[in-house]
Amino acid sequence: MRTSETMLGRRALLVGSAALIASGPVSVRARAGTHHADDNAAWIPSETLVQELPRLMRIAGVPGVAVAVVDRGRLAWSRSFGVKNILTRDPVREDTLFEAASMTKPVFAYVVMRLADEKRLDLDKPLARYRRPANLGIDPNIELITARQVLAHSTGLPNWAFEPLVTSSAPGSRYTYSGEAFIWLQLVVETIMGMGLGSVMQAKLFGPAGMSHSSFGWDEAIARSVVFGHSEPPEGEQKLPSQPTRELGDRLLRVASKWRKPIASWTYEDSVAAMRETDPKTPPSTHDLLVNSAGGLLMTASDYAKFMVLMMDRPGRADWEISDAARRAMLTPQLEVRGRDISRGLGWELEQSSSGQLFQHSGSNYGIFKTLGVGDARSGRAIVVFTNAANGNALASRIVRQATGIDRLKSLV
Repeated sequence: MRTSETMLGRRALLVGSAALIASGPVSVRARAGTHHADDNAAWIPSETLVQELPRLMRIAGVPGVAVAVVDRGRLAWSRSFGVKNILTRDPVREDTLFEAASMTKPVFAYVVMRLADEKRLDLDKPLARYRRPANLGIDPNIELITARQVLAHSTGLPNWAFEPLVTSSAPGSRYTYSGEAFIWLQLVVETIMGMGLGSVMQAKLFGPAGMSHSSFGWDEAIARSVVFGHSEPPEGEQKLPSQPTRELGDRLLRVASKWRKPIASWTYEDSVAAMRETDPKTPPSTHDLLVNSAGGLLMTASDYAKFMVLMMDRPGRADWEISDAARRAMLTPQLEVRGRDISRGLGWELEQSSSGQLFQHSGSNYGIFKTLGVGDARSGRAIVVFTNAANGNALASRIVRQATGIDRLKSLV
């Protein structure tokens, strides 16, 4: 998750509409009872929900939404609603890109597991033996942190830091959500593979999986396709908040042109050098890296659904996919999240629902891009909701609840 003052400054304004969206009457499908993940019913939104969605979007102040559904292990349904930008009114289309935000993390985790399958990376070998970032602090715990702990969010490192990295707890001992840890693991992956994150992801996942609308880069085509983020302005006011990813991308694009090197192929070092070149007075921060394994993925909801297909229980897997043992490890509780009936797998958050285990992740970039993905590996079902507004989390939770019939515990926290 990337945060900003936008998220805090608008918080009070969002409370009322969030409560209305989350707690309003639920439109159910035309059948008796609440369905469960082992029923024959898919998670495809009902026509009632589809017809109601523009009204819910208006109430929530969410201009654009994309929804994609996996059923029986395949992409079965996708729809786009609303606009990319409230000023230009450009429509959200099937190929419109959204900021996946922290939903980037499970996608990156999948490729890490593939490198583990290939014996290129040992999940239990300290990361410091592969690569030491320049921002490490003096802390003996640093020497113990492993890739497995990064993927389970148990490193003890902070989410984001502006000082040398030190731990708040012993690695592996408790839940500590950390974007910084993912950036360190990104450095390790780039070192092992000898190429930038975007190139690794394209070779190991996006290309083989047919995820043709997924990128860690920025260019003119992406700038035209990607949505703008929206806060919830005072009634009747039409303006856009700051767009940090777009502003940084446009700035770095000049450097990419000068270097004749696409941003999608940049390494961590390239990103840092480019940021220094465009803004010499501001020290580069991992939090603001464009090519970012913790939250930098730009993609369609349908592409994310294609990725979730790879997590489903099914016989036979392509040579480029991770092993079934690796897939099961991603969906096996590694760490209980204290105070919640929720645990962490490798890359995924896990929840025991009335219908069985769910794997899920949400995302928030700068408080103006909100995303949610929920899956059931046993039944081969998943739903992805991407939004372009501060109140998108309430709307996404409402869509998922109505489409699946499952009242997730995660929606309470």
